Amino acid sequence: MVKLFIGGFPLDYTELELVQLVALHGTVNTVKIVRDKKTGICKGYAFLEMKSLADANNAVEALSGRSLKGQTLTLKVNDEAAPAPPAKKPFRPAAPKPATYVKVERPAGIKVERPAGVVKPKRPRKA
Repeated sequence: MVKLFIGGFPLDYTELELVQLVALHGTVNTVKIVRDKKTGICKGYAFLEMKSLADANNAVEALSGRSLKGQTLTLKVNDEAAPAPPAKKPFRPAAPKPATYVKVERPAGIKVERPAGVVKPKRPRKA
């Protein structure tokens, strides 16, 4: 699949109208018009995925520079390769646990009391 940038089309164009325009020159797989997140208004450019590089080049030759409702179309084939997925860390199984466990017996808690006559002063309250 080849990604194609198309810009300069009228803002009131829909995905269907773009596909109908470009499909005359090749097979279009997907279309995505870029819109403002808050208002939903078209920003004036879109990305299309075409089946082959030959189809994309045919569309660029036929439509690039063409006037459409007073605006000039710009078409470009995205030459960049698809970005590589982020590298994943190799799977490392957890360290094996020892086969036997030794339970350590600890003495019951021993309560330790303060020596007689030692009093810890209290902190003053915040006002």
